[in-house]
Order: sequence, then structure tokens, then C-alpha cells
Amino acid sequence: MNDNQKSLILNSSSQYPLPQGVKLSYGTAGFRADASILESTVFRVGILAALRSLKTQSLTGLMITASHNPVNDNGVKIADPSGGMLTQEWEPFADAIANSPTPQHLVQLIDEFVKKENIRFDGVRSAEILLGRDTRPSGESLLEAAKQGVYSIVGATATDMGILTTPQLHWMVRARNKGMKATELDYFEQLSSSFRCLVDLTPNQIKMNNTDDKLVVDGANGVGGEKLEVLKKMLNSMVIEVCNSGKEGGVLNEGVGADYVQKEKVVPRGFYLKDVGIRCASLDGDADRLVYFSVQSNNASNIDLVDGDKILSLFALFIKEQLSILKMEGDDHVDENYEARLGIVQTAYANGASTDYLKQLGLEVVFTPTGVKYLHEKAAEYDIGIYFEANGHGTILFSEGFLSWLDARNNELSSKSQGSEQQKAALRLLAVSNLINQAVGDALSGLLLVEAILQYKGWSIHNWSELYHDLPSRQLKVKVVDRTAVVTANAETVVVRPPLIQEAINVEVAKYPRGRSFIRPSGTEDVIRVYAEASIQEAADSLANSVAKLADQFLGFGNSG
Repeated sequence: MNDNQKSLILNSSSQYPLPQGVKLSYGTAGFRADASILESTVFRVGILAALRSLKTQSLTGLMITASHNPVNDNGVKIADPSGGMLTQEWEPFADAIANSPTPQHLVQLIDEFVKKENIRFDGVRSAEILLGRDTRPSGESLLEAAKQGVYSIVGATATDMGILTTPQLHWMVRARNKGMKATELDYFEQLSSSFRCLVDLTPNQIKMNNTDDKLVVDGANGVGGEKLEVLKKMLNSMVIEVCNSGKEGGVLNEGVGADYVQKEKVVPRGFYLKDVGIRCASLDGDADRLVYFSVQSNNASNIDLVDGDKILSLFALFIKEQLSILKMEGDDHVDENYEARLGIVQTAYANGASTDYLKQLGLEVVFTPTGVKYLHEKAAEYDIGIYFEANGHGTILFSEGFLSWLDARNNELSSKSQGSEQQKAALRLLAVSNLINQAVGDALSGLLLVEAILQYKGWSIHNWSELYHDLPSRQLKVKVVDRTAVVTANAETVVVRPPLIQEAINVEVAKYPRGRSFIRPSGTEDVIRVYAEASIQEAADSLANSVAKLADQFLGFGNSG
């Protein structure tokens, strides 16, 4: 970096001093904390986004959100040129600059990193960053800090895209880097037109009865409810009622939202007996998670939860069916029956009943460690990769090779057998690839895909919920001296260190029908997380307690000895 660039960073960073005693770490969610201490961090992430843009010679994104956290929190994360999360290789640098104590130290760190990464400031393309924020009141001043960070890199430009869902910003970054138009209207038009295309391809004999035409959505009093109000005007075939849109004076994520509904398994605020039996969905605070539920008549607070595992199962079933139709006998072309590799990606937290169901369908199911980055990476190895976490975060990835084959196959079928079942299957798969957000999990696009598939199948939420019955499960936390003492393998399902604990866990698991349990270190605090499931709730609770005791004996403070 030349002296002019160094002094620019030095001067602007002195406007955003690091608060005393603050130490942050960049994870899957980026940086998150109480909004009042985040200005210097967001400023520095602005610099990071500009450097990432220079390094890749592509546009990057910066999103200000704390997703399902309380309204007083906020956060910041980067969208890489692919539309995915910041590459893991840059996370240590993100931590280093966020926690750098002085402007002088910050300049030194950046200078060293720029040399190591060979980042050129005289490249063909200047840094270009798209900025977005959710509806939190603190977002506006933090966005200003992000802009100042971007502008402290010579020639860098920042475009404020306004209030967005997190997936919208990721979608825009991906689209722009593919040379496509990427305004918010383009996003809405792509979702609504591909949804209409799927609905138009629903077999004529299948039409839902009237109650099933309506969907009630909990918008978590956040940005998702606001955007769904806009999107639903473009969907004349659907009746969507948005509750908790943030306009009624409710508080973001307070007693509402996908995270609350999935964890507590209760009705969000704003839902009553009038909603009994109706299909309901819940978005999280920045609309990157989605769960469905129905209110049970006997008790307005009880729900029948349809979580991310069941969304995954619905998507997998539909895509498998379309691939099967596409493979029906036809002309003898060498590549006609291209063997598409369909992969289902889960973590050890996926309910065992969902994994059994998917395997019974004859699907390839693989596991990764916990964390969206691992799931996304694995799904990208397939022609069609589907991943979801139980919390409702997930998406479908289509390989470029498969999409170009599918496009060619569709053109071939339209010239030879226009309107055939095979051609319709090809069109449905192409529509899914346009509807689903392939950059990240997106509650709005996921919701429309669920709705299109339920229409196609002629299913109510109850038919869907009955695909399989979840095994009862229990999760516990055990405080330990040092979480790094636990080393796991096989996608966190087996403990390698300390020795002997896995054998002891196996002994406990064997005592219960359909028993399964694992432990893993938390990514953020000195606790070990315990997961257990079994055929009945009492057994799952008992197994979780037994395994928690083992974790305490081997690793903890010995309280249970």
C-alpha cells in the first residue's frame, strides 16, 4: 500500500475507535454483538469487503443484521462474489482487524495482509460493494460506518441497496457477478415468475380445497414480513395473510419468528384459535430461515411443527419424482438419461426419522459437521444438492453442467414432444432452479417452493406432516473446563478424544430402542452440547441425562460424580 492509502485508513479509522474490552470473533453469522459497541467493527468490515473485492476482482456484499437475535443486537457479515459466505481462509484476518487496538496497528495489519495476499490497488477493476441492512433501528448509523470503511480504500464504491432480507443481498451479489440485472424488483420478478411457472405445471385434476388455499405467515416483526407484503401482490393465485409484519408495533423476534417457533414449539404471538388447522409458516428476523406449523384445536398454544428436516424431505421427494419422470423411456439418445447425482446433506442434529425416510426413498444421504458452510460446500459436489438444518435454514444447489444438460433436454423435448410429461418435468426442474435462492437459505423463495409442491401434490399441511413422525429428542449443555479437549470425527457423531468416552456413550445408547446420542464442543463457549433421541420422550430425556453425566465426569467439573 502506498503512503496515501495508509494515511487514508489511519485518518478514517481514528473516527471509529475500538471500545474498551471488546473482543469479537467472525463465525457463520459474521460478527454479532450489542449494537452500541459495533461501529468500529462494521467500519473495519467495510475495509475487509473492499479488500475482498480487489482480491477477487469481483463485486462483494456487506449485510448489517443480527438475524434472530434480540432487537438491541446487530451484526455484520460479508457476501463473497459467489453470493455465499466469506471464505473461511479470510476469517482469521477478519478477527485480527476487528480486534486491532489502534489505528496504527490496524494499518500495519492491513499492509501485511495485502502483501501476503498480493492484493493490487491498481487492478483492472476498483472495489465495488453492495450494502444492505435489516429493519433494526441501529442499522442506519452502522451502515454509515460500513460506507466510511469502504471509502477508506482508494477508488472503492459502495451502493446502498436499502432495507433487505439477508438472502436478497446474497442473491444480488451472485446475480451481478454473473452479469445479470440484480435490483430488488428483479429478485421479486424472478421468484414470482418461476413460482407461477411451477403452479401452471400442476396437473389439472389436482386442486386444493378452499381452506388449504390460505397461508398465514409470521413475519417475526422483521424485514421478511415487509418484503412478503410486496411479493404477495405479484402472486395472484395465492392468498397470503402476513401476521407480525412489524407494522402492528410488535418487537423484532420477541415471542415470534422461526427460531422461537422451532425451539419452543409454541404458537407465535398474533396467532389464535381462528388459525386452527390452517397452514402457517414462520420466517426468522432476516428471512433466511423458514418453518411451517399448524395450530392444534385442543390448545391454542400447541402446534404441529413442520421443521427444516420436513421441508428437506418434501423438496427431495419432489425432485426425485421429476428426475424419475424425466428418465421415462423416450428416444434413444446417448445422453438422454443423464444420470443426475442427487445428494441430500444433513448434520447429526437432523432427526433420525427424517434420515430413515430419505434413505427409504433410495436417496443418497451424507452428513457434515454442524454449520451452513459445511453443508453448502458438500451440496455443491452434486448435480443437485439439497441441504437443510432442522432450524429451517437450507437451499438446493444445481450444478452448471446439469442445468445446461437440462436446458438442452428441454429444447429437444419441446421440438419433439411438446407438452409431454417428460418435458413438463424438465420445465419444473428449471423453474425450481430459478425459484430457489442458490446463494444461501432464503425463507421467501423456500416458502414459494413449498407452496408450489403442496399444490402439485394436492396435499394439506397435515398430509405433509405425516410423511414420517419425528423421534423424540432432547438437547442439553454441560459446562466444561476446556471445550477443545473434545475432538470428534464422522461429522461430529463420534468422539475421538478423550479416549474411552465414546465407548461409554455407546453403552448408554444401546439401552434404548432407536437410541442415538452424540456430544460436540460448542463453537462459542466452554460447553459441550449433548443430543439424544429415542423411541419415546422419557427415553430420550434419560439418555441425554446419562450422556451429560458422562461428559461431566470425563471433561467437566465433576459435579455429577
